[in-house]
Amino acid sequence: MKYLFGALLFFCCLNLHAQTTKLVYNPKKAVDTLDASCGSCQFDMPKKECFLAIRKDGKAYEVKGTGLDDHGDAHALDGFCMAIRKAAVQGKIIKGKYVVTYFKLL
Repeated sequence: MKYLFGALLFFCCLNLHAQTTKLVYNPKKAVDTLDASCGSCQFDMPKKECFLAIRKDGKAYEVKGTGLDDHGDAHALDGFCMAIRKAAVQGKIIKGKYVVTYFKLL
């Protein structure tokens, strides 16, 4: 039983480590200042649940690489579900989603 608990703890820690994403600023790439918010609550995107999205050139894209709750409580007064915020973003659009390599709220 002790070994089973140890193995379970090890795999849980390994899984948590694998889920953390590290977004790093690259000085060689352009930084866009974009609107960021909840795609369903603020940008009227068709997905039903809350998710992080950005608006670039008038079009909204789901964000991959960072999540809604990685930047505070989404349902706080200034959270993504309640307000549209500005963010400094590096990344590119891949298959209709904006894959970020850097994301910082302004």
